[in-house]
Amino acid sequence: MSDHRKTAARSKQTVQHAEIVREYGPFGDTKAVHGVTHDGQRVWAAVGARLLAIDPASGEIARSLPCSGDAGTSFDGKHLYQIAEARIDKIDPATGKILSSIPAPGHGADSGMAWAEGSLWVGQYRERKIHQIDPDSGRILRSIESNRFVTGVTWVDGELWHGTWEGDESDIRRIDPDSGEVLQRLQMPSGIGVSGLESDGAGLFYCGGGGSGKLRAVRRPRQVK
Repeated sequence: MSDHRKTAARSKQTVQHAEIVREYGPFGDTKAVHGVTHDGQRVWAAVGARLLAIDPASGEIARSLPCSGDAGTSFDGKHLYQIAEARIDKIDPATGKILSSIPAPGHGADSGMAWAEGSLWVGQYRERKIHQIDPDSGRILRSIESNRFVTGVTWVDGELWHGTWEGDESDIRRIDPDSGEVLQRLQMPSGIGVSGLESDGAGLFYCGGGGSGKLRAVRRPRQVK
C-alpha cells in the first residue's frame, strides 16, 4: 500500500482509550485466562484445565467444567466450543461432555473464537488472520487478514471486533469483515493485554487478561460510521 493510501486508511479510524469498567479475578489458582464467551447470562472463561462460568454481577464462579482450553471459546446458543491445542471441542455446557471435535484451522497456533451466522470465526495469532470455518467439518470458508497479531474475536450487531496484543501494546478493534480495514480502535492501558474477547450483546466487551489471570469488562462504544 502506498504512503498516501496508508495515511487515508488511518484517517478513517476512530481511536479511543478503552474504558475498563470492572475487573474480575484472579480465580483461585488460575494462572491465565485464555478464551472468553457469554451465554446471555454468564461469562465463560477458559483457564487451562477448566471452563469457568462467572456471574458478571457478583464476580463469583457459578460453574466449573473440567474441560481443557488454551485458546478461544464460543457459544452458539446451545453448545460451547473450545479450542484445545490443535482441535475445537463441541461441549455440552450442562455436563461438560465433549460431543464432537474438529481440527482447528491453525493446527495449534489458534487464538480467539466467535460464533456468528452459523459459522465459527477463529483467530490465528501470528498469521494475523481470522478464518470463517464450518463448525461441523472445520473446513475454512474464507479468511480475513489483519495488520496486527489477532487474539480474541467477537461479532456483535453485525460488527466484527478482534483483540490484538504485541509486546506491551494491546487494543480492541472493529474491522470491515470484507476488506479487513480497521474502522475503530479501543486502546488498552500500557501493560494490559487482551487474550479472549466476547461481547455481552449490549454495552460491554469481556476481555481475558492472559497471564494476569484476570477478566475485564470494557465499555463498548457506539458505532462510528
